[in-house]
Amino acid sequence: MATSVRLRRAGLAAAALASVFLLAACAPPTRAAENFPGEPVVEHGEEGGHEEENVDGAPQAAWVGQGGQIAVTIWGSSTCPVVGDDIRVLEPAGEGNRVAIDLVERPADEMCTMDLVPHTTVFWTPMNVTTTEPLAVEVQDTEVTVPIK
Repeated sequence: MATSVRLRRAGLAAAALASVFLLAACAPPTRAAENFPGEPVVEHGEEGGHEEENVDGAPQAAWVGQGGQIAVTIWGSSTCPVVGDDIRVLEPAGEGNRVAIDLVERPADEMCTMDLVPHTTVFWTPMNVTTTEPLAVEVQDTEVTVPIK
């Protein structure tokens, strides 16, 4: 009887461990899905996807893909673009709905042009944020609010 109890416990532990791996595989990745020069194209085929014209080069963010992705546009040099690397949930839905974008670090001595152009990084929307609340996106010491989808 002791052997069958141990086997049952081992089987339950293996099933629990497999469940953890399966659930982790279902979560969207936190790394950037894609990045490209320019602004995102939204569902209706219009350029930008941002609520207002960006005249000061401040970071912008918008829902894309019916809310399945978040596009973050950062203005900078065309030869040394500022690129998003990772998305982190700071406050889940219902508690603030807030994320932070980590950027790819560039060498300090890199030679860059002095122009100002947009570069967009697209992330999969994390599971514990929602499109039914405004989303606060922290990037480059700035907070951008993405309106409800």
